Amino acid sequence: MGSVRSVEPVLFVAAAFSRYPAALDWALAKTSAAWGPVTLTSPRFAFDATDYYQPTMGQGIKKCFWAYEQLGDPALLVERKLAANAWEIEYAALGGHNEPRPLNIDPGYLTQAKLVLASTKDHAHRIYLARGIFAEVTLFYKNRQWQPRDWTFADYRRPDYHAFFDQCRQFYHTRRQTPPASS
Repeated sequence: MGSVRSVEPVLFVAAAFSRYPAALDWALAKTSAAWGPVTLTSPRFAFDATDYYQPTMGQGIKKCFWAYEQLGDPALLVERKLAANAWEIEYAALGGHNEPRPLNIDPGYLTQAKLVLASTKDHAHRIYLARGIFAEVTLFYKNRQWQPRDWTFADYRRPDYHAFFDQCRQFYHTRRQTPPASS
């Protein structure tokens, strides 16, 4: 029988997408105020791999990623997804946009071996966590590169996303080797 042991801390990330630069700026401010400083920021990529979100978010969507400095317990993913959902509703309620969902925030985490994303939608490959939140391994790392699964969203197969996740993976590796000094 295996013995229960402490889980390794993970590098929390978030994906945010919107057609409005101000919405992405708002999401960055909101997430970093709650989850701590951002240590890595991706470019704002054109989100054109699918038109699934166009009816609720409009056209010309940009997507970006943030990695947060503080490593933490992966069990916190549930709270982060619930917070992200509440922030999306809060931003939509501010008005000023015609779309019903002007902002999407998707939290997840990264380890040396995988990128995990949270979802409110169940599917055959998703595992239930708690409080209506599921998770999936979206990418895994093998042979020195990120690999998709059958269910991996088309945009997560992009080499430019993988380059950003490589930076995250390197930061995570270094951070685990040399934790920040205690205050």
